[in-house]
Amino acid sequence: MWNALVVTPLAEALKFLAGWLQSLGVPYHFGFAIILFTAIIKLITLPLNMKQLQSMKATQELQPQLQELQKKYGNDREKLAKAQMELYKEAGVSPFGGCLPMLIQFPILIGLYSALYSLANTVDLGSFLWIPDLGFPGPTDGISWLFPFPPKIGWGPALAYLVLPLLTVVTQLVYQKMAQVTPTSQDAQQSMMNSMMMIMPIFFGYITLQVPAGLTLYWVVSNIFSIIQQYFVTGWGGLRPSAAAVPAKAGGSARREPKAQAVEKAAEAVPAAPTGSAQPQEAAPASPTRKKRDAKRRKKR
Repeated sequence: MWNALVVTPLAEALKFLAGWLQSLGVPYHFGFAIILFTAIIKLITLPLNMKQLQSMKATQELQPQLQELQKKYGNDREKLAKAQMELYKEAGVSPFGGCLPMLIQFPILIGLYSALYSLANTVDLGSFLWIPDLGFPGPTDGISWLFPFPPKIGWGPALAYLVLPLLTVVTQLVYQKMAQVTPTSQDAQQSMMNSMMMIMPIFFGYITLQVPAGLTLYWVVSNIFSIIQQYFVTGWGGLRPSAAAVPAKAGGSARREPKAQAVEKAAEAVPAAPTGSAQPQEAAPASPTRKKRDAKRRKKR
């Protein structure tokens, strides 16, 4: 059932695209067929992906209100959950709005994994740019092609196969950093979640060491498309710190305030005396000439 509904259609789609590109004289036709297939999948799921990104952005904008609710209800999880759901409802945001595109992607990944193994047994997937074979490593290879050192396939091919797993980790890190919520200093839960999310790309990178290079190519290209979509919705997000959070550099790099503004600020810093309670000013000390004149007047009297 699974093969008939998912694996076989994906394998036939890849064979069709590869054959069409080969007829046009395109080199590395299977590699470019995987890239074209990724672009088609991203185009089909674009509305769902945009909904996911918009939901993530809206959730980020609600973070101050969510933090206030956490302070208000403390350890009362039932009331906190109820208040959070009411806030989501008022804002028109679904906390599970970003799950659907991810759920759709998983069957494609698993199906493509099986399709590439199936194709590797029937056709030659060939090389792609620096990658010797898009069907390697096979189901029986695992990670034994790399460990223990030295790699049994040689350092040259091993380094060539390692490029895509490294690109997977880097692109996944960039995407997750752009999408993550920047926590306040009091939000320890969000900080812990962000730290855990940073571990996931390393886990994905380890997985890609054991799957065909063609599947890792799909993963990398899919991440690049996701980064582009994320940029057009939320910008660089958590990848670029807020300008207000960046401290000014020492040595006069910060802008100096105009003199007038500095004087005004200094004047504001001096507290004004309340109306009607001002103390009388002390008279200025008399000059020596005035003292002599007053002394003469007193003698005449």
